[in-house]
Amino acid sequence: MKKFFVALCGFVLFVTSVIAEEQKVKWTSLFNNTNLNGWVKMNDGAFTATNRVIHIEGGKGWLRTERAFTNFIFEVEWRGLETNYNSGIFVRAPIDGKPWVTNVWQVNLKQSAIGELLEGSNKIVSVNAPKLPAGEWVKFRIEARGRELMLDVNGQRTWKFSEFMPTNGHLGLQAEGKTFEFRNLNVTDLP
Repeated sequence: MKKFFVALCGFVLFVTSVIAEEQKVKWTSLFNNTNLNGWVKMNDGAFTATNRVIHIEGGKGWLRTERAFTNFIFEVEWRGLETNYNSGIFVRAPIDGKPWVTNVWQVNLKQSAIGELLEGSNKIVSVNAPKLPAGEWVKFRIEARGRELMLDVNGQRTWKFSEFMPTNGHLGLQAEGKTFEFRNLNVTDLP
């Protein structure tokens, strides 16, 4: 019984320290719910801010953060608004290239390939995710630490990739001719 009590106390201390560490995380909103301040339109994508969401109306281009990031956690909710939707989230992206950066690293938002990791058009990590209907909100948590990149979809770890090459760059929302909405875009820097 004494061993059980000691183990239980150890477990409680561990859980308490994890919760305390999570509460220390300082999140920064990347979207002020009003306009696209803090973002830069690249090439020919059509982006607006309305009703507390970033709306992609089509075109070919991307919307990038003004600031570049190195190690971070990025959380975002998104939804495709039409059947066969297709977009992406660029991770540690440079700014050259048209309509997008050549060989940019992207977490796919394509309806038939949600969450796949691409480098340019090359599939790096395949995902066997269900095809979600248009209009359904999806939450992504993307974590970049050194050469590791991880994706959680709706709170579930989807993959962890350990050979992520870029060391620094922008976060970006891809316009690929389909309508999308993004909300609750938050980031925290990691050491």
